[in-house]
Amino acid sequence: MTISLKGKRGLIVGIANDKSIAWGCAKVFREQGAELAITYLNDKAKVFVAPLAKKVRASLILPLNVQSDAQLKAVFAAIVKKWGRLDFLLHAVAYCPNEDLRGRTIDCSREGFLTAMDISCHSFIRMAKLVEPLMKKGGTLLTVGYLGSQRVIEGYNVMGPVKAALDGTVKYLAAELGQKNIRVNSISPGPISTRAASGIVKFDVLAAQTRSRAILKRQLTIEEVGALAAFLVSDDARHITGQTAYIDGGHSVMG
Repeated sequence: MTISLKGKRGLIVGIANDKSIAWGCAKVFREQGAELAITYLNDKAKVFVAPLAKKVRASLILPLNVQSDAQLKAVFAAIVKKWGRLDFLLHAVAYCPNEDLRGRTIDCSREGFLTAMDISCHSFIRMAKLVEPLMKKGGTLLTVGYLGSQRVIEGYNVMGPVKAALDGTVKYLAAELGQKNIRVNSISPGPISTRAASGIVKFDVLAAQTRSRAILKRQLTIEEVGALAAFLVSDDARHITGQTAYIDGGHSVMG
């Protein structure tokens, strides 16, 4: 069985550079035949994202700060105008202010916690609301989680509770949208050296420890995450929803 995304159209949110998990997914999506719309955070990010979008011949390249309701609506309006529908959405956005991320969870400020929740979790809900009417024949919503939502991972701090909220969101959105044949799932990769990961204290140590404890004992690549993402948005995964799919070399099953 060969995965095919031919004829499918998807929105990719979260590419920052060529090390991003979202970029690994976008490459595989395109290789399997999907047409893509790609967003970038701001003009500074556009310098890095636009050339990547051109590599996958993206049909739309649009600015999107997920905290801007106007920009979010503009992205979906552009998709309606260009395609009139959407088959899948990848939400790969997470952020917490450094001063709150690097400290203890108990010391996290209210503002920092709300910012992390808004960008990393509630933005997925807002996107689901906007994408729902574009998936009249069904579709897939996909986000990116992490094992730190289920276990205490040193250095992950307040993002653990935030990602736990995202895990719960996936389940409830799946239950609410299932009758429309819209599936909602999460991918939980092992540590990958991305721009977002750079904010985690002693990330290199964390990554090395994870590799040493994982069953496969090797570094995960963004393309491998992309292969899993491509399967989950394909028709071959049509009976999978409300799930977290771990791709971490078996680290998540070790005691």
